[in-house]
Amino acid sequence: RIRSKIQTCHPTHEHPTDTMAKKNKKEEPAEEKEEEEEEVVEEEMELLQVDVGDVIKVKQILDETVAGTITGSEDLSAHGDKVKILEDYRHDNIKLFLMALACVFASIAQFGLNTDFPNNRLWLGVCCASYFCLSGILQLMMTFIDKDCIMTTRPVTDPEAIKAIKNGGNKEMDKYGIRVRTQFPRFSEFYTVILEFQGKENSEFVKGTWSVGHFFDVDGFFDEEGMQIEIEELYQRFEAGKFDKPEAETKGASKTKPSKKND
Repeated sequence: RIRSKIQTCHPTHEHPTDTMAKKNKKEEPAEEKEEEEEEVVEEEMELLQVDVGDVIKVKQILDETVAGTITGSEDLSAHGDKVKILEDYRHDNIKLFLMALACVFASIAQFGLNTDFPNNRLWLGVCCASYFCLSGILQLMMTFIDKDCIMTTRPVTDPEAIKAIKNGGNKEMDKYGIRVRTQFPRFSEFYTVILEFQGKENSEFVKGTWSVGHFFDVDGFFDEEGMQIEIEELYQRFEAGKFDKPEAETKGASKTKPSKKND
């Protein structure tokens, strides 16, 4: 009886390896849950928040999204990876060169010719005149050449891409690049993107206009993905040769003929 009581009072001990195995089984689901939570967090997109009242900042973000979509989007072309659009930096490099040269003249006038004045006033005048001339040239370029253009691209050079685009409907993307223009008038809620051929007079074009409220909510969060989709569709229209009609023709077509007066 004493032995039976002792046996009932002392429970049987489990082997240490069994307890460790049970702990590992309990810890494995917890680790899996943590990994799933990390994956969910990684999939969440950080939305950019902007003060919608700052028109300059809003246009800057929209322009950057347009340029980034045309040169960097994988789903831009209807022909897939065959077509690659490359930005043309030649015009921007010319402007940067003129800016740097103007800064050189300004630095020489400010720091190099300030010790022997007025004996070096002739060279000082040359530097000042050069600075203002270069600045004026830059301003004229931005006013009359750039206008509302935010970027230009190079013509398509890949033979397979050219063949695919020509079969799709656009016959001149191997001759001309694309000129990307944007318009966001003051006191207006509508943002416009125009794609046309660079360097071609009276170029064909496609045009898309959207309300800013289509991409920004009340709190100023920006729907970048939605904007990219709209630009991709606009480019695919241009690539397929489905151009818009000039405004003059559309206005003329919309006018009704005057009715004849009764005798």
